[in-house]
Amino acid sequence: VFQGRILARRSVGQETRYEVEVQTPYRRRFPLVAREYLWVPNTCGCPPLREGGTYLLMARRHVNHEHTLNRLLLQDDGYARPWTPREERLVREAARHC
Repeated sequence: VFQGRILARRSVGQETRYEVEVQTPYRRRFPLVAREYLWVPNTCGCPPLREGGTYLLMARRHVNHEHTLNRLLLQDDGYARPWTPREERLVREAARHC
């Protein structure tokens, strides 16, 4: 779970790749760097992430069987909400319990 700003969007084959500036990581099970690529397994624009927008994103690390592919994946049922002060309050409150 992290707060990130969308820098760019690009369709690659049947997927969409977003370049994201990681602003605040909250809950991490793997390391994040300042800029990451976030992959969405479709090209329909779902979830609708606009360039320049800031979001609260819940993605998972996807590693293939050969361990040659290691990337952040935002699944169709993943969490992507526009960043608001309310979201920040909810995340901070949840962090106390997790």
